[in-house]
Amino acid sequence: MAQQDFLVEIGTEELPPKALKKLSDAFTAGFCKGLDDAGIEYGKVESFAAPRRLAIRVHGLTDAQPDKAVERRGPAVNAAFDDAGNPTRALTGFATSLGVTPDQLDTLETDKGAWVVYRTVEKGQATVELLPQLIEQSLAALPIPKRMRWGAHKVDFVRPVHWIVLLYGNKIIDTRIMGIPTGNQTRGHRFHCPKSLIIATPDAYEVVLREDGHVLADFEERRTRIRDGVTEIARTQGQGEAVIDDDLLDEVTALNEWPVPLLGKFESRFLDVPSEALISSMKEHQKYFHVVDKNGVMLPLFITVANIESKDPSQVISGNEKVIRPRLSDAAFFYDTDRKHTLESRIEKLKPIVFQDKLGSIYDKSVRVAALARRIADAIGSDANHAERAAMLAKTDLVTEMVLEFTDLQGVMGEYYARNDGEPEEVAKALNEQYLPRFAGDNLPTGLTSCAVALADRLDSLVGLFGINQPPSGTRDPFALRRAALGVLRIIVGRELPLDLQTCCEWASEGFTNLSADDTVTPVVDYLLERFRAHYEEQGISAEVYLAVQARRPTRPLDFEQRIRAVEAFRQMPAAQALAAANKRVSNILVKQGGDTLSENIDNSLLQDDAEKALAAAVTGLEAQVMPLFDKGDYAPALAALADLREPVDRFFEDVMVMAEDEQVRDNRLALLNRLRNLFLQVADISLLPAG
Repeated sequence: MAQQDFLVEIGTEELPPKALKKLSDAFTAGFCKGLDDAGIEYGKVESFAAPRRLAIRVHGLTDAQPDKAVERRGPAVNAAFDDAGNPTRALTGFATSLGVTPDQLDTLETDKGAWVVYRTVEKGQATVELLPQLIEQSLAALPIPKRMRWGAHKVDFVRPVHWIVLLYGNKIIDTRIMGIPTGNQTRGHRFHCPKSLIIATPDAYEVVLREDGHVLADFEERRTRIRDGVTEIARTQGQGEAVIDDDLLDEVTALNEWPVPLLGKFESRFLDVPSEALISSMKEHQKYFHVVDKNGVMLPLFITVANIESKDPSQVISGNEKVIRPRLSDAAFFYDTDRKHTLESRIEKLKPIVFQDKLGSIYDKSVRVAALARRIADAIGSDANHAERAAMLAKTDLVTEMVLEFTDLQGVMGEYYARNDGEPEEVAKALNEQYLPRFAGDNLPTGLTSCAVALADRLDSLVGLFGINQPPSGTRDPFALRRAALGVLRIIVGRELPLDLQTCCEWASEGFTNLSADDTVTPVVDYLLERFRAHYEEQGISAEVYLAVQARRPTRPLDFEQRIRAVEAFRQMPAAQALAAANKRVSNILVKQGGDTLSENIDNSLLQDDAEKALAAAVTGLEAQVMPLFDKGDYAPALAALADLREPVDRFFEDVMVMAEDEQVRDNRLALLNRLRNLFLQVADISLLPAG
């Protein structure tokens, strides 16, 4: 088949910058899926995304679908012809439905008899006929939360569409996409080249836009240019280094078609304000990159990226400096104003702020969290007074002017204001670290006081909301309880804290007087342990390993983690599959014979066969070796030792009849198997692992 390069460009008004990359990726993925489903062969695929355009270029796109062999089965041969060999009505009806005559039909021999069939080759449809529909389908499936209409158009999209380029080779595919006629004319930069440009062939696309249109259509090319330009301009300031946040870089890339980094300055007096507040103001509102020295100390500089190559860049810089000055002045004013009042004086202001109707105000929650944090601090060897104090002050920065204006600074400003008030360093640090970890892979609290407050805050929310029957459901999780649960587990495991979820949840429940659920603690503990499953799957640990440990329901997260690591290591051993199968067999036998009611006491005088004597000796000997390890939580070496049971267990099942006629002998053998199984159950239910 013949091949040509293909290009589609959707020209729009400025697209949402935070969604641009996602829209481009989804557009490309959807279009490629359409080609795959249609059976159209193609080569390399390239995506382009700029503020006013989404484009795809496909190399080596075949000009048609491949021809397809079609076979349609009709009546059985014995029903297709009468005794004289003439076609029956069944055969003529089948042929007529296909628009052919009976002599154009074939016969198909199968195990179930012979059938009349019609065989033909269905010619593939021309690619240019299919492309408009594939594009429309891909655009319709884009992840756009809210679409809009414009003018008299009935179609909707994320932004108004103004032009469509649709080329196959050097030919225009003449059609309409989203109600817009297609062509070969794109548009250049809104200011540098406010006119139409001809795209003669798909391979000329980005070259024409770059050379004539002052547009860098390739997202990654613009991103690299911005990163390199911002880095270079920062280094012109001696030891300066630009801090480039990836999310901000993506957003700035999506805002500019022709990026030009420029360096601006602000007054040094603003450096008295916490750097986080300055950064928030510059980053969130103005999309500026900030600059630090070699020690990471912020400099009175910023880098903006203009979407125009000005003849007088100083005017652009001056304009940006004028814009940022009042924002930084506001931050300085808020900081000075807030420091006139202590955090303690703001506790009363938490009373009118509702946390949840049935669970009271933020003040009520603070009182509960303070009491819980004190008990957790005692349990982990921290300062209980510091933990209680930090918990009472934890939410007070929510009513400061700075946090009301810059909500992302909650916790950060609490730490600054606590230091200003003369609070202990552990207390000040906890006001910020209480929110850690904020997301997967984030840092954990560094201080034990911080850990106590962070855990108490999350556990209070979990127990309270489960207690009024408002657990997360489906995609609905307004209080972010899933994230809170993962945070609890990560803190306890990561900081190796000797805490029991059952105990902590019981402590948390004591702080409430109006919970409607009869048993709040058990569902919360189960929910927390269930979060471990996804946590371990992300680390490549199979669900079977998690389920094996979960079957024992250890409620100390650190202990749970140690068991998981031990079972995962055991699973890699040569003996693991055989022992898993044996445990499964033993479990089935014991369940049928009484399960938990069976004895573990072995009478050596009733042991008859060499195989059962060998197994009894092995079990007894290993018990003395591994039980001290179990008591210390050293599960990995204990399971490694138990792997030696493979040979005596295999031999036992080969040579010994468990269900002997003699009742005493039978019960003794069951006791031996029960003792064997309970040895493994000290760690996990090994029978749930994959068996060989």
